[in-house]
Formats: sequence, structure tokens, C-alpha cells
Amino acid sequence: MSNREKCIAILDSFSEGQLANIAAMLQMMKQTIEDALIADVPNAVTVAAMREAEEMIQTGTGQHFQGTAADFFAMLDAEDDDDA
Repeated sequence: MSNREKCIAILDSFSEGQLANIAAMLQMMKQTIEDALIADVPNAVTVAAMREAEEMIQTGTGQHFQGTAADFFAMLDAEDDDDA
């Protein structure tokens, strides 16, 4: 028995009402699998930011941060508070 035949046999065991929920779950699973298989391609804004960061590294320009990740996030939070 093929996988398709096994799936059909299982589907045949559900009521018509249950099949609506199963169809929704299968569609969500199919979309999740398709999304996982698509190569991660950054959008234009991300590409521009990556190029800007690369240029900053090459030219030694821009703001440089030395410290822990916690310190970095604290700095970002402080900037958000200043903007509010």
C-alpha cells in the first residue's frame, strides 16, 4: 500500500465534519513545509542594510559597540526611551 493509499484510507475513516478541520490542518502543514523549503532570500531593505554594514566594516566608519549583548540591548532600550 502506498503512502497516498494509506492517507486516503485514514481520511475515509473521518466524518464529513471532521474532514473540514483535517483539510485546514493539512493546508497549514503544506504551507509550513513549502515555506521551510524556500531559500532564505533577504528583501531589498535587508540587502541594503547588509551592504551598508559591509561598507562600514571596510571603511572603518559608523558606530562601533564593544560590550555584552545585554549592554547593547540596554543601549537600544535607552534610545527608545529618548525617542518616546
